[in-house]
Amino acid sequence: MKKENVEIRPPGIKHTLHKFDYLSAIAEFMWNGFDAEAKTVDIRFQQNEFGGITEIWVTDDGTGIPREQVDEKFKPFLQTSREIHPGAKYHQSSAIHAKNGYGRLTFFHFANQAEWITTYRSGTGQLQTFTIKVDEASLNTYEATEEQATSSETTGTKVKFINIKDLTIYDFEKIERYLAKEFAWFLELRSPFSREIHINGNPINYDFLIGDQDRFETQIGEHSFSGRYVRWDDRLHDEYSRYYFSGSDQRERSKRHTTFNNKGDGFFHSFYVVSSYFDAFENQVNEDDVENDAGQLQLFDTLGHDDVFKDLIKRLEEFLRRKRSPFLRKRALKFVNELESEGVFPKFGPEPWDGQRKQDLSGVIRELYEVEPRIFNGLNLQQKQTIVRLFNLVIDSSERDHLLDVLAEVVNLSKKDRADFADILKSARLSNLITTIKLIQDRFTAVDELKKMVFDPSFHANERDHLQTHIERHFWLFGEQYHLVTAAEPDFEAALRRYTYLLNGELKNQKIDHPDKNKEMDIFAVRQIGDHRTKEINNIVAELKHPEITIGQKEFQQVKTYMSVLLEQPEFNGTNMTWDFYLVGKNFDKSIDREIENAKSHGERHLAYKVDNWKIYILRWSEVIASFTLRHDFILEKLKLEREKLVTRTQSADAIIANGHHNSAALSLATNPIATGTLVEHAT
Repeated sequence: MKKENVEIRPPGIKHTLHKFDYLSAIAEFMWNGFDAEAKTVDIRFQQNEFGGITEIWVTDDGTGIPREQVDEKFKPFLQTSREIHPGAKYHQSSAIHAKNGYGRLTFFHFANQAEWITTYRSGTGQLQTFTIKVDEASLNTYEATEEQATSSETTGTKVKFINIKDLTIYDFEKIERYLAKEFAWFLELRSPFSREIHINGNPINYDFLIGDQDRFETQIGEHSFSGRYVRWDDRLHDEYSRYYFSGSDQRERSKRHTTFNNKGDGFFHSFYVVSSYFDAFENQVNEDDVENDAGQLQLFDTLGHDDVFKDLIKRLEEFLRRKRSPFLRKRALKFVNELESEGVFPKFGPEPWDGQRKQDLSGVIRELYEVEPRIFNGLNLQQKQTIVRLFNLVIDSSERDHLLDVLAEVVNLSKKDRADFADILKSARLSNLITTIKLIQDRFTAVDELKKMVFDPSFHANERDHLQTHIERHFWLFGEQYHLVTAAEPDFEAALRRYTYLLNGELKNQKIDHPDKNKEMDIFAVRQIGDHRTKEINNIVAELKHPEITIGQKEFQQVKTYMSVLLEQPEFNGTNMTWDFYLVGKNFDKSIDREIENAKSHGERHLAYKVDNWKIYILRWSEVIASFTLRHDFILEKLKLEREKLVTRTQSADAIIANGHHNSAALSLATNPIATGTLVEHAT
């Protein structure tokens, strides 16, 4: 038995290796197996009757440790030999992983003793075996037995860890996940053969890490290149996104960083390229620069100015760029949604142009995220609010083009990124301006059409087919961002079913016990404001009357009847609900004047009746139109729109309704089946 001293004391060794834990320590021993050209590395756990771990083994089928190399491998500390065993048939850059020869001593994080039983093939071809032991108490020493012939038919090393510490912390699922993130890229490398890691005999599964895979084929002159692209859904341990280049024999000749590292976008990937083009190049390991890709191989010294290689890199980068774009679009959309849910966005009003401003801001942030995600990395909530609202101010001002200068102070944008983002700002601004102007134009057109149906008898407009249908499409006249519950036909039971569906997504039969339950509301719409804690539900019911009808007490009582039906249903009477009823006609009689006069004390125009959160408003069609005009005149002035050009050229109510779906201000229809009938929803 031979005993030798390691040239560092145990406390110093432990201090140097203090950042390891039991997972990273176990991974080091598995890397040692792959360093020795193993195809399979197996980790096994022996448990006692209480489920605690008593022993751990890491076994590999590699070349083993030659007895004459023990001193080189076990001393001095922080230095390791990079010589390849004479029996080895190839060099490997990625497989040579152990950094400074300290992997063998990290076991003290989870065990008191480690024992190596290794079998190797000597220069004469004879299989020899011997044992090495190291104790935690004396990490600066090791014991190695003399070698002896063995009847074993294969080489390899089995490391046994004895006296396991903290027997209950071992979670096999956690171990498998850790090893998957440590070795997935290497197992995919398959150079020069496929490898496996087993836990208690079962191969680990790293499919959960793979977000995307694809093949790459290209021809450059007389050289064919075949590649495999893998995108990882999570960052792998200590591994950058790289290209791995192998010859036709699958032996890895080199690896090189892609240009998509450190972008802060989660686009983690590996690209494995095989070609006979690389056959002529051999790994040249640099002892003093093992972690530097350029220092590992002579390959790039030779190919740095090679046209074929430069063309290959250009095509690989373009391939990755195409893969990254849709990935970033999804990430950017998710990021913007998260900003909204966190309350980062400024408050926008209910008007359509406010929605367009919000869409403009969302689009710019989304596009900016795609160009340079690092801008938003590591920001807390307050910082996110600051930068998003800064963008909003700049976008709304005439200084939009200066946003690039602001970004230059946050992160260095490349010349191409600056050009791309400048184009985004221009196109987003132009696109949203066009959309907003068209929306406003079409709203004026819709109001002009309503005016003609109400005040021009030659249009022959009736209540249900024309006025109700037109208001159904344009009920923004009574409020923004509402969802239509019913229009004309459905009775109160159908309305309640649809109402419940819109608010809660529940499809169930609703019964109402009231003599007027079969009456029909012209327009019934709802909107929700706030989150689940502060949610407020606003409801509007509109009763529309033909211009020839003068509104009086009969029509007023009709709306009160609707109110009484709804008041008796608990589903319509939440403390967070408000109800606004609109009775609209061309004229009303003196009795209605008195109702409005009596309600003046509440301080609201057109209010005729109020009880708790329930209100009835009575308006003339002219007042509805005038209200719209007052709210939008400043837009006309700002945009210098010529109002006479917005006047519709249609000559009948039928033509207005037939062509109304072309109007961008009309709220789009979507149908949703329920137990009986169809739920018609308008989405603003």
